[in-house]
Amino acid sequence: MLQLIYKSKNKIIMLTLRRFKIPLLPLIFTLCGSCFNDSSESIGTGNNELGLSKIVIALKANKNPELMLSEKLELEEYLSAKLKRKVDVLIPTDSSIIVESFRNGTLDIGYLSSTDAVRNIEQSTASLFLVHLKNGNPFYHSVWLSLKDKPYNSILDLESLPVSFASRSSTSGFLIPVYDLVQRGLVGPNSSLDDFFSKTVYGTGYVSAVKKVLSGEVEAAAVSDYVYLENNYLDDIDRAKLKIVQSQGPVPSHTLCIRSSISNNDKKLLLNAFLELNRENPSLCNRVFNGKLVTTKQDKHLGILNRAIETQKTMMAKGVLPPS
Repeated sequence: MLQLIYKSKNKIIMLTLRRFKIPLLPLIFTLCGSCFNDSSESIGTGNNELGLSKIVIALKANKNPELMLSEKLELEEYLSAKLKRKVDVLIPTDSSIIVESFRNGTLDIGYLSSTDAVRNIEQSTASLFLVHLKNGNPFYHSVWLSLKDKPYNSILDLESLPVSFASRSSTSGFLIPVYDLVQRGLVGPNSSLDDFFSKTVYGTGYVSAVKKVLSGEVEAAAVSDYVYLENNYLDDIDRAKLKIVQSQGPVPSHTLCIRSSISNNDKKLLLNAFLELNRENPSLCNRVFNGKLVTTKQDKHLGILNRAIETQKTMMAKGVLPPS
């Protein structure tokens, strides 16, 4: 684990990078540069040109690090040419960095789980910008994965066994499966996850959670269905060793959120650039954002999470669920 501490605008900020098997120095300098230079600094332009002098975008760290580095560079190149501005794409491993960066103006756009989107919107630091479609729908499902040769057919078969969640901030890899457990009466206000499972551990994303299953550390992992159904996260050899034990959901698809303090004109120009990505480079769009990007109503897309988040808050208040 590598921790980087620096001072920006009289604030001490700490970034934590862990388990990224990629060259770290370029990523560190990118993160530092973004936070030392407020991306909200504007230059005088007309309505057809961005007022922002630089655009900073954060991607969710939920895939193979080497693949994400390649996608980061491609997205920077495409958007820089489209917007005629320098574009920095970051890959922070801690979603709390994104919340704070929206607040202090050092981040413009973040690719977030729907749960992280709700938390940013609640704090008025960002608003919903775009969502991605999975198989034509703005939702997908959460699944429990185990090794193929294990005799598990439902969540009931995982009682008293060790499991992994994708992360404490994951929607499909934590919030929705926990909500499903509550709805089934398996955990609740007076019974914790460790009362049902023998042990619960947390990854730093989908792949890390599944790797714990493959290594034998845990018996099952909660992740998004497309981690197993598609080939963007796991290689064919690893996928062939796994099976879906149970699915739950639906889960609102991941979102692109935009900093609330960005001008309306800049929001419009940025929106057009991302929508043109669908048409001009659909392969890149699919690899980075897992599908076509579309606009939608904020309340309509995120409303389904309200009950799950309220349930989570109740359990956290009673001390039977760890902080997200």
